[in-house]
Amino acid sequence: MTAQLILGLSILVGVHEWGHMAAAKFFGMRVEKFSIGFPPKIWGFQYGETEYSIGAIPLGGFVKISGMIDESLDTKNMKAEPDPWEFRAKPAWQRLIVMMGGIIVNVITGIFIFVSLIYSQGESFVTKQELNKHGIYAYDLGKQIGFQTGDKILKVNDQDFERFNDLIGPEVIMTEKGSYLVQRGNQTISIEIPTDFLDRYSEKENKGKFIDYRLPFEVGEVQIGTGAAKGGLMMGDKFLSINGTNVPYFQEFKLILEANANSTIKALVQRDSGVKEALELEVAEDGTLGFYPTSLIDYSQRDYNLGEAVTKGTEKAFDTVWLNMKGFGKIFRGEVSLSKSLSGPIGIAQVYGGTWSWVKFWGITGMLSMILAFMNLLPIPALDGGHVVFLTYEIVSGRKPSDTFLENAQKVGMVLLLGLMGFAIFNDVFKAFF
Repeated sequence: MTAQLILGLSILVGVHEWGHMAAAKFFGMRVEKFSIGFPPKIWGFQYGETEYSIGAIPLGGFVKISGMIDESLDTKNMKAEPDPWEFRAKPAWQRLIVMMGGIIVNVITGIFIFVSLIYSQGESFVTKQELNKHGIYAYDLGKQIGFQTGDKILKVNDQDFERFNDLIGPEVIMTEKGSYLVQRGNQTISIEIPTDFLDRYSEKENKGKFIDYRLPFEVGEVQIGTGAAKGGLMMGDKFLSINGTNVPYFQEFKLILEANANSTIKALVQRDSGVKEALELEVAEDGTLGFYPTSLIDYSQRDYNLGEAVTKGTEKAFDTVWLNMKGFGKIFRGEVSLSKSLSGPIGIAQVYGGTWSWVKFWGITGMLSMILAFMNLLPIPALDGGHVVFLTYEIVSGRKPSDTFLENAQKVGMVLLLGLMGFAIFNDVFKAFF
């Protein structure tokens, strides 16, 4: 989990700071330092005019450009006449490109990652037709807003849908006055998404537990020495009942096992040959039997050619930015709690998870690259967006803000950012342990 976080952040910070450095060097500015991570320095080398280093605190990085008032607040030479290689000696439009360099490279990186994933992996999904063969499984949060296990979903926000993921994506969850049209038995009912739904969805106990497709299954690999192995369970077996209760779907099956933890159950299974067998199986203390389930859901696969992948990947990348903008809007309107929505490094590490998967790693890293670009564009002093605002003002008005003003703005911005980072870390710890 931690290793994935450090690797992901190092890649994103590295390409972001490289964007600044590449633009600065292109325009003939002197770049004194390039660092991934914050001091103290743990490794580095000098190449040409630039010192390249890795810092011990892997939560960011920086590029130090001669003649620029940045987070280092090194202003000792700012009163002297600028040398031609300094940031402040260059035209405002060149300085603006330098400050936009990191954001632009992060956007390009995010798009490249999404395009590459879609082109190489395609998309695997559960269709509406396959979903409604079995109905949905409703977790507690789903039940709170009116779903029941077995419901079949006909529409979302008055629109037809193609796949299950269309029902639970952020664009649906964050929609104003959203709703689902559901078939329950012979009834057709509408389930409204409440205005505080995103807050509830963000709570620790509800993460990833809203609705799901019911999962028909059979027994996969049986672990040696477990209750499943000792009781005679075999790969390919299908459970028909446990203690007389039908269990065609894995979610309901798990609930029954958990209710019978540390006890013996009577199971009726059907073998590959069609023969039915009655077994007595010991359930472990953690509510498991000791086998890996094999999904019997019929997944659909769609592959994309390069042109389609470029279109789809670019759309997916910018959807990430748009959804973050909508999220900020909900926070400012008081519809969503800041503490429940904001995550720091611990929260990001939990998103990566403890299991390594290159596809998941690059998917999360691509998303974070777009979020990093968006966050850096915010008009806050000490962020790239703050510099962009001041440089845009200079280009439009023809007047450059004073060095004193820029220095004080940088200090204010740093206090805001440090305060926000401190809050995010405290919030992560609070959500993790309380």
